[in-house]
Amino acid sequence: MSSYLEAVHDRVIVFDGAMGTCIQSKGLNADDFGGPEFEGCNELLVVTRPDVIAEIHASYFEVGCDVVETDTFGANAVPLAEYGIADRAHELNLAAARLAKEVAAEFATPDRPRWVAGSIGPGTKFPSMGGIRFAELRDIYEVQARGLLEGGVDLFIIETQFDLLGLKAAVIGCRRAMRVLGREIPLQVQVTIETVGTMLPGTEIGAALAAIDPLRVDVVGLNCATGPAEMHEHLRYLSQHSRMPIAVLPNAGLPSVVDGAMHYDLTPEELADFHERFVTELGVQVIGGCCGTTPEHLRAVVERCATLTPASRSPQHEPGATSIYSFVPFHQDASFLIIGERTNANGSKKFREAMLEGDWDTCVAMARDQIKEGAHVLDVCVDYVGRDGTTDMDELARRLCTASTAPLVLDSTEPDVMEAGLQWLGGRAILNSANLEDGEGEGSRLDRVFKLAREYGAAVICLLIDEQGQARDVEWKMRVAHRIHDLAVNRYGLEPSDLIFDALTFPLSTGDDDLRRDGIATIEAIRRIKEELPGVFTTLGVSNVSFGLKPAARHVLNSVFLHECIAAGLDSAIVHAGRITPLNKIPDEQREVCLDLIWDRRRDGYDPLAKLLEIFADVQATTIEREDRSGWPVERRLSQRIIDGDRDGLEADLDEAMASGLTPLAIINDILLEGMKVVGDLFGSGEMQLPFVLQSAETMKAAVAY
Repeated sequence: MSSYLEAVHDRVIVFDGAMGTCIQSKGLNADDFGGPEFEGCNELLVVTRPDVIAEIHASYFEVGCDVVETDTFGANAVPLAEYGIADRAHELNLAAARLAKEVAAEFATPDRPRWVAGSIGPGTKFPSMGGIRFAELRDIYEVQARGLLEGGVDLFIIETQFDLLGLKAAVIGCRRAMRVLGREIPLQVQVTIETVGTMLPGTEIGAALAAIDPLRVDVVGLNCATGPAEMHEHLRYLSQHSRMPIAVLPNAGLPSVVDGAMHYDLTPEELADFHERFVTELGVQVIGGCCGTTPEHLRAVVERCATLTPASRSPQHEPGATSIYSFVPFHQDASFLIIGERTNANGSKKFREAMLEGDWDTCVAMARDQIKEGAHVLDVCVDYVGRDGTTDMDELARRLCTASTAPLVLDSTEPDVMEAGLQWLGGRAILNSANLEDGEGEGSRLDRVFKLAREYGAAVICLLIDEQGQARDVEWKMRVAHRIHDLAVNRYGLEPSDLIFDALTFPLSTGDDDLRRDGIATIEAIRRIKEELPGVFTTLGVSNVSFGLKPAARHVLNSVFLHECIAAGLDSAIVHAGRITPLNKIPDEQREVCLDLIWDRRRDGYDPLAKLLEIFADVQATTIEREDRSGWPVERRLSQRIIDGDRDGLEADLDEAMASGLTPLAIINDILLEGMKVVGDLFGSGEMQLPFVLQSAETMKAAVAY
């Protein structure tokens, strides 16, 4: 453990305050930045006016701060390109780190170390919204991190992150730089929560923590966007759930404009008041300041808080997955975790045909329909013979990363296809799947999938398959489960809660004597996995049990089999949520014959499979009913389309409105803009996230164009 982390676990650590606020107070002119074209590029000052930056670092150490941040918040190729100096990223980070380390050395003593944190900001592009490709941003961060490492920083602080995908790119870029240079330092990661209560795209604090925790960073926290008062409830959540030490570096209150300049109202004593409460009530261990905070602010914080003892915490860690918006725990109190199966090219003809035609809007609509039907997570599979799965996954994940409120399972036989999806998902995904079909060596499927899971912080569905094939009997299933578990934990550094075991089920519909007891083996394997491998989760592709039967019989057998598996400890299932029927709605005769088939209760003159086929010989499956809007006035339908961002059938409704005598201008001004007004109100209140606003805007654009 580094000396910094040892100190974090031992006492309160105080960071410095704002760099930009201090620079603005120096009255610098264009010449100080190297010319008018560079004015405002604070990161250049480490080479054009290193004396100014050194003086700012010293001013924070003089008031008692333990850590200063390098003047590199925007020193990567993205913001530097705005000044035409993207190629100077490594040079500026190296110079900034060396400068800060020199100042730190002047203040450090044997019993009072001083540390330098390499500041890595979010840049100015939004990867989740397609502003920059993940791989490009990751590599840009690696260049910045290498400069900071070579300059001797003691830790990285990846701060003010407004987009989880950008945060993930920064973490991976830093880790790659550390591997190349052979030097490991701590990672401190901080997100910024807006006044509406979420990160910029609508990410809740629970989703942020769920995505960050499996990245195995060392400290997690908040900074910027608001003052400390607005951070309290988010910090409370971190206090209750974060397994990592917590940091908080707030602004000096919410900004206002006074005499044409930005002004922050929070006094040094008020900032110290908040930090004292954060430390003593919520167990925060790392404190400091962001925009608007000065050495005087930090002097008050040091005097009040440096000797405090952080409140003890007993965080409750909840394993789960997350979209860019919200967190979904793997353990569902009132249900099983429903993994929707319809966005799968192998399981859904409609989805496959839409994908082959490049009809991505239909693919997205199918994903949303599953969520409406109750799916907690979506299984996304684009594998199809003759297609480039990486291209298809890239296209689909690019849309679903913001269009789906549910987390995604990236389902493929090819790790490269999984990674194409991972590079769009800021939240925490699940990879489906790892197995031992081609062994456990370097380059095997299991090796590649587990490495992806570790790097991107994903969970993994593990299939009970080894070099001999799909495990059929219970003992075979358990041998494979233990082997995969031990490799994951001991070789790849994953946790048991990162693993979701699929005990495999086989069709009970063939009449083959060799398969008759496979349902029993699956149920028993689920029970033993939960008993023998504490902390792991289980799942099942339920519909395979009824393969080959008529749809009506499949729905009932799937539902009864799922119930039996849940009773044995099944945590999740890959199902069509709209096709699962509660047992109390299944007629007794149908339920009993399904149970007899599952538990192989044959007897002379009675074969439950034959009986099942007889019962359902003339039974037709019911269709899923969608909300019928045909009776709505066309004006209401159009307005709702704008609110929902729904373009499917838009032109027909527009034609109907014009046929009724409404002019295009009247439709736009009186109907469509009313829908956009509702969208604006929902966004302003925090009830609609930014990507859904953009979808509404795209629908509005399509309507106006038509």
